[in-house]
Amino acid sequence: MNPGRVATANGGSGTGSVGVQIQQSRRLPDFLQSVNLKYVKLGYHYLISNLLTLCFIPLIAALSVEVSQMNLDDLRQLWLHLQYNLVSIIIFSAILVFGLTVFIMTRPRPVYLVDYSCYRAPDHLKAPYGSFLEHSRLTGDFDESSLEFQRKILERSGLGEETYVPQAMHNIPPTPSMAAAREEAEEVMYGALDVLFRNTNVNPKDIGILVVNCSLFNPTPSLSAMIVNKYKLRGNIRSFNLGGMGCSAGVIAIDLAKDLLQVHRNTYAVVVSTENITQNWYFGNKKSMLIPNCLFRVGGSAVLLSNKSKDRRQAKYKLIHVVRTHKGADDKAFRCVYQEQDDAGKTGVSLSKDLMAIAGGALKTNITTLGPLVLPISEQLLFFSTLLVKKLFNAGVKPYIPDFKLAFDHFCIHAGGRAVIDELEKNLQLLPIHVEASRMTLHRFGNTSSSSIWYELAYIEAKGRIRNRNRVWQIAFGSGFKCNSAVWQALRNVTPSRNGPWEDCIDKYPVKLST
Repeated sequence: MNPGRVATANGGSGTGSVGVQIQQSRRLPDFLQSVNLKYVKLGYHYLISNLLTLCFIPLIAALSVEVSQMNLDDLRQLWLHLQYNLVSIIIFSAILVFGLTVFIMTRPRPVYLVDYSCYRAPDHLKAPYGSFLEHSRLTGDFDESSLEFQRKILERSGLGEETYVPQAMHNIPPTPSMAAAREEAEEVMYGALDVLFRNTNVNPKDIGILVVNCSLFNPTPSLSAMIVNKYKLRGNIRSFNLGGMGCSAGVIAIDLAKDLLQVHRNTYAVVVSTENITQNWYFGNKKSMLIPNCLFRVGGSAVLLSNKSKDRRQAKYKLIHVVRTHKGADDKAFRCVYQEQDDAGKTGVSLSKDLMAIAGGALKTNITTLGPLVLPISEQLLFFSTLLVKKLFNAGVKPYIPDFKLAFDHFCIHAGGRAVIDELEKNLQLLPIHVEASRMTLHRFGNTSSSSIWYELAYIEAKGRIRNRNRVWQIAFGSGFKCNSAVWQALRNVTPSRNGPWEDCIDKYPVKLST
């Protein structure tokens, strides 16, 4: 049937409409409108990532064809050729064996994360907004302007009503003594370690390396010595106490333990990360020093690492990379998080107004180093090509932001505050689900400093999202100024450990946060 005649027979306005439809059906579709460009990018990623394999396919095919055409005479000639060159073969074999031996002996030993635990304070230490502000008022140390400032910070912070402060801050007046600070440290560290040892059935005597990090509370004997005394750890244990290194010290402690596990064979390492609030509450009226009061809360974690090959079967993760960035050579970066006394002689931690800009610069340096280690080659080529065009032709080309979602399945961004999470979500082009763990950890537990990334990982596990071979990116910021990253790979479908911090409340999350 002739479509044109059908159109004419229909007559009137119908003729025009059908004619247009026929004409359009003969055109190619507008690919920019009909094809989702994200799939084009995904295809490009697969092509480039498998480029080496694709190049080897013709070589393998040609070799297969050549071998299939060989007869018995050809095989006999090959054997004779090998016999006459026996010395060369022996030398080649010796070099090969020597090279493999050197490679096996010098390659980095795998570091496994057997398990970890996060401390959860008792309910009587919860600090709802109302109680927090009322206690602040009753201390008599804050003027009305400071009380109003704290109220606004709390409302915008992203913290919920169930975060914890130490017992000394619940007392009226507060009792920030050395004894109270020791009590807080003991409750947090021992609470996390008790759960860890109970879940893993590891004898504390088997621990060969102990690393503890806490920035603002460093008594004598040290926190690491307190743990050695409590659990009667062996006399030749390698113990370290890291102080004053900020919220990113948890990753630094992991890095130190990793290096020690490369040297000391067949042993366990325990990393304890915490912060102490009791003696570091600020009782003055300087606005920049009041912010930590509103954000920091009680928390801590204990992580069990191993370099034993037999532990691979029961371990949750394998450590892939640790990348550390230190911007302390720059004066602004060095002073942007600074412990000092105000004009009235009261000690606190001051946060600079340039903090977010400095954190952004540190993050940029860190991911520039991390990118080549984790990103697929397709993303690296796109980043390099845009950078090259910009440098050579001075063109107004926006720098290409690599898609880190192609490298990582899960993100644990330090829950330092709502602004930090917002900025990383925006600049790394993440989806809401990628920052959900960070937002919910901030809401439920507040800023627990260096341990926050472990509460976030526990959240993702409790949601049942970590599958075999998934990669997790833990990223933390700290005074100095530092930005540190740790990359882990799941060794199985990971389920939450017993007595986890989210055990009885995970079904309530995620909660809707006020804007």
